Amino acid sequence: MRGFYAILLIFMAVCCIRAKKMRWCTVSDPEQRKCAELAKALVAALPPAAVAAFARLSCIRASSTTDCIDRIRGNRADIVTLDAGEVYSAVKQFGLIAIAKEIYSDGGCILSVAVVRNSSLDIRSLQGHRSCHSGVRWTAGWSLPLSFLLSRNYLSWSKEQPLSQDVSTFFRASCVPGAAAMAPPLCALCQGQKSYIRQRNYHCETSHSEPFYNSQGALRCLRSGAGDVAFVDHLALESIKDSGSHEFRLLCTDGTQAPISHYTTCNLGRGPGGSMVTRFNFRKVARKFLMTIQMLFGQRGRERQRFQLFNSSIFGESDLLFKDMTDKLAVLPDGIDLSQVLGLDYVALLKGLGHEGSSLEDSVVRWCCISYAEQKKCEQWALSIKSDPLVCVRAASMQNCIEKIKRDEVDVVSLDATHSFIAGKCGLVPVVTEYYGGKCVLAEGATHLETDVLPSVVGVAVAKRSSRNIFLGNLGGRRSCQSHMYSPAGWLLPYRHLLSPEQNSSSLCDPDQVYNKVFWKGCLPGSQGNLCKVCTGGTGEAATKRCADNHNERYYGNMGALRCLVGDPSGKSYGDVAFLEQHNLQDNILSLSSTGWSEGWTSSDFELLCGDGRRAPLSEWESCNLGVIPPNTVMTRPVLTARVYDFLMKSQETLADNPNTEFKLFESQQYGESDLLFKDATQCFVHTSHMDYRSILGEEFYTHAETIFNCTRSDILAFCSQDVCSIF
Repeated sequence: MRGFYAILLIFMAVCCIRAKKMRWCTVSDPEQRKCAELAKALVAALPPAAVAAFARLSCIRASSTTDCIDRIRGNRADIVTLDAGEVYSAVKQFGLIAIAKEIYSDGGCILSVAVVRNSSLDIRSLQGHRSCHSGVRWTAGWSLPLSFLLSRNYLSWSKEQPLSQDVSTFFRASCVPGAAAMAPPLCALCQGQKSYIRQRNYHCETSHSEPFYNSQGALRCLRSGAGDVAFVDHLALESIKDSGSHEFRLLCTDGTQAPISHYTTCNLGRGPGGSMVTRFNFRKVARKFLMTIQMLFGQRGRERQRFQLFNSSIFGESDLLFKDMTDKLAVLPDGIDLSQVLGLDYVALLKGLGHEGSSLEDSVVRWCCISYAEQKKCEQWALSIKSDPLVCVRAASMQNCIEKIKRDEVDVVSLDATHSFIAGKCGLVPVVTEYYGGKCVLAEGATHLETDVLPSVVGVAVAKRSSRNIFLGNLGGRRSCQSHMYSPAGWLLPYRHLLSPEQNSSSLCDPDQVYNKVFWKGCLPGSQGNLCKVCTGGTGEAATKRCADNHNERYYGNMGALRCLVGDPSGKSYGDVAFLEQHNLQDNILSLSSTGWSEGWTSSDFELLCGDGRRAPLSEWESCNLGVIPPNTVMTRPVLTARVYDFLMKSQETLADNPNTEFKLFESQQYGESDLLFKDATQCFVHTSHMDYRSILGEEFYTHAETIFNCTRSDILAFCSQDVCSIF
C-alpha cells in the first residue's frame, strides 16, 4: 500500500505538475509562516522523485486579499483562499476561476450571526450603534446581514449611491476591512497600522495585520468594546464556546436574543463558504496541488503528524490559508458555473446588493406574467404608472416564475397558496398579501394596511344542476375540470375528500395518482396523459398546445374550469365536475355570456357538491366547500423586498388617486380572463414582509402541503433543493 501511495504521488507530481512552481498568496506574517511550514513539510513528505516538483512551493506576501487577486491576475502569484463574496468579484470582474471550496463538518455553507455582549440591543434597533464586520462584501459580515436589514426595511438604500454610503450613515461607526476605498467612515473603528506605503498600510485591510479582520477579528472588535455588534460566521463562535460564552448573545430575526449555541435557529441567513481561486490556464495544476496537500495534511491525511493543513493555532492566529474549521476541500470540476459553486440565491443576492455595479435592472421591477392576457394587462399597468418603471416578462407557468426569480431573470410574482409554499421552500419571501375582505381602511397615520386576520377563500366542487347523479363519492369514471397544476382548489384540496369507492381502498397520497385512478379523463393544466385529454388549448395570439399551465389554455384557472364544465363554444370538450375557487364564481358565470363563450347560463344552473354527499345551491358555499385557502402572496428575493413593496404602494396610491383611469389593478374581465396578475376579489394589499410564508399560510395548510409534497415528485422543488451547502 505504501508503494502504491508513493507511486501515485510521484505520478501526480511529476506527470501532472511538471515541476511548475506553485506560489501561494499570503496576507500576513503568520500566514506567511504557515505557508513556509507547508513548503517544508512537502519536501519532507514527498518521495525523492517528486521533491523537485512540489518542493518549489513558494509563499508570496501581499498586503490584502485584493492585492492577492491583482497578483494572481498578473501572474505574480497563483492561488489564494477567498470569502465567497470575494470569489464572486474575482471570477466575475477579474476573470479568475474557482477550483475548490471549503467543506465544514455541517456542509459547504456558513451562517451569518449578529453577536452582542450582554446588552439590550435587538436586530430592529441597530441604527446609530457601532458595528464590527468580518470584511466588506463578505458573506457573513456584509452581504447576508445587509440583505436582512434591507428586506425588513430597517436599513434604507436610495440606490442613488452605492450601498456602502448608506451603511456608513446607518451605523455610528464601523470597522469593515476592505472598505477604505468605498466609504472611509466604515473604517473608523479599525486599528491596523497606517502608512502611506501601500505594502505597509494595514489599516482596514483584508489582512490578518488588521486586528479586526475576518470573523475572529470582528469578535475581537466586539470584545475590546470598540463595537456594539459583530457580524460574523457561525464557525467563529467555536472560539468563544468554552470561554466566556455567557458574555455573548445572538440577535434573532424576530427581535429576541438567544445564547450563541442557538445559531442554527437564530441567524441572518446562510451562504457559501470560502473557495480557492487561480488563473484559468493554471487550474489543472492548482487542482492537483490541492488534492495532494489534502491527501498528505488534511483531516485524514497520511502525514498529519508533520503538518496540519486546517490548524493555525501554533502560528498565533486563526484561519490561515484555510478556515480552521474546514473538514475537507471539495475540488471543483471543469465547466462548473459560478452559480453552482455559490448558489443561485447568493449570486442573485450579490447582484441585488450592487456587486457588479449599477445596471438598468436596478431601476425597474420585472413582473412575471404567465400568458398573453397577463402580459397585456401588465403592460397596461406599466403605462398607467409611468413614473415607476415596470417591465413585464413572460414565463410558462407559476413554477417557471419561481425558477426565473431564483435565476434573477425576473423579480416578482403573485402566487396562490400552494405555489407560495413552493416559493418559500425555494428561498423567496413575502412582500404583500392580497386582501379579500371589505373595503380597505387604514388606521390613522398608517401608510399601509396591516391586519391580524388575513381573509381567505374556499375551494368548491361544482356540477351542472342537470347532472343529477353526480356527487362527491361517486366520481369514478367521470371527467374532471381542475383549475391548474398545484392550485389549492383544483389540485391540493379535492383529493382529501372521498371522490369514489376505488379511492377509499387506496393508500395513495400523491394527488396526481389519485386523480388518474378516479377520473376517466379531465383537464388539469400542467398535467399530462388522461388529465389533459379534455383540455382545449388556446387560439389566436394566445395559441398554445393543449394543457399548458397558464391562461393561454382556455380551461386554465377558475374561469377555465367553469368553461370546461359547460364545454367549448361548439358544445364539445367538457367535464362533469369542476374544482375551483368560490370567490369569483358568480362573476365568471355571468361572463360566460358576456364574453361569447356560451349563452344562457345562470347561477341556478349549477350546484355545489358537499363532503357529506349532498348537493347545495351556490349560495351555501360557507357550509358546502372543500376547505379554506390562504390568500395569494406577492413574493420576491429577500434583497428586493423593500423595493418591490415601495413600488406596489406607489402603484396602489397612484391608481387610487385616479379613479377614472381605464386600468384597474384588480379587474381582468376586459382581457377575456379572470384573476390576471392578482385575484379579482382583491381590495388592496396587506403589508406582510415582516412575516414568514409559513405564518401567512397558517399551520394547517402548511402541514397539509408539506405532507403532500413529501410523497409527490415536484420538478420545481427538486430544482430548488440543489443546495450548494450540501452537494459536495
